[in-house]
Amino acid sequence: MKKGILFIILSGICFLVVNFFVKLFGQNGSNEFISHKIQHIPAHELVLARSLVSFVISSYIIKYRGYPFFGVNKKWLLIRGISGTVALTIFFMTIQHLPFAVAAVIQYLAPIFTMLFTMLLIGDRIFRIQWLFVVFAFIGVVLISLQDVIGSSDVISIEYLWLGLGILSASISGIAYTAIVKLKSTDHPINIVLYFPMVSIPFMIIWCMFDYVHPVGIEWFFLLIIGIFTQFAQILLTKALHYGHASVIAPFQYLGIIYALLIGLFIFDERLNTIVYIGVLLILSGVLLNTVYRHLNKRT
Repeated sequence: MKKGILFIILSGICFLVVNFFVKLFGQNGSNEFISHKIQHIPAHELVLARSLVSFVISSYIIKYRGYPFFGVNKKWLLIRGISGTVALTIFFMTIQHLPFAVAAVIQYLAPIFTMLFTMLLIGDRIFRIQWLFVVFAFIGVVLISLQDVIGSSDVISIEYLWLGLGILSASISGIAYTAIVKLKSTDHPINIVLYFPMVSIPFMIIWCMFDYVHPVGIEWFFLLIIGIFTQFAQILLTKALHYGHASVIAPFQYLGIIYALLIGLFIFDERLNTIVYIGVLLILSGVLLNTVYRHLNKRT
């Protein structure tokens, strides 16, 4: 169980590193922690860089272990690839346009949407109290959206467009996670991972033909970090679920919200209104209570 907790914490840190560099590429300038001026590189280009690294690593593992390259349940693998591509692209956009902590916490709504989609598509049961947890989470979103209405001039602005797209990204992530649940009995996790870059690479290459920023110098290294740390994060998350029960290790996954708040404040100097912090707390409470309650009921 200790290994499971360690792996889930390390996975969250890896995802945090990825999000940090995505945000850095969205600033279009220097940061006090990075001496070099960093270009603004669009989200779809970052998705392409991440996908190329993931494709190389995943393909090698599949070839080495002798798994069927295109998997078994191709319909749901394709659904996972398409939904994952759309969700991640929008999420990277929101990181570049929303406060770091807000973009991160909105993405944590994905388990709520996963619960709803598994109910509709797979027939999973939802208990009445879980709907209360859903209400908690979305009241938190409403409070975050009120920052510009009741906030002071020294806090960072939150645009409704990007807040809405963040929710859209989380909902589409719910479809991707539902596909993963559907694929658990038919396909190996590495095949599930592979379908993301298989779908995203051709689309992102076409997009980059019309909107491309050529990386220079240390930016190439940062793009490599995004790709490698994403792969590490996915592997560590898989290992965490293997070594520990989900109801025990899941709460440690949400430490990422605390990390995101600290990085947003101290590195990107993003000052938020108190009402936003209350909203973040409500979202965290709703998602966490739902996750723990759901897994505890699966055990009984």
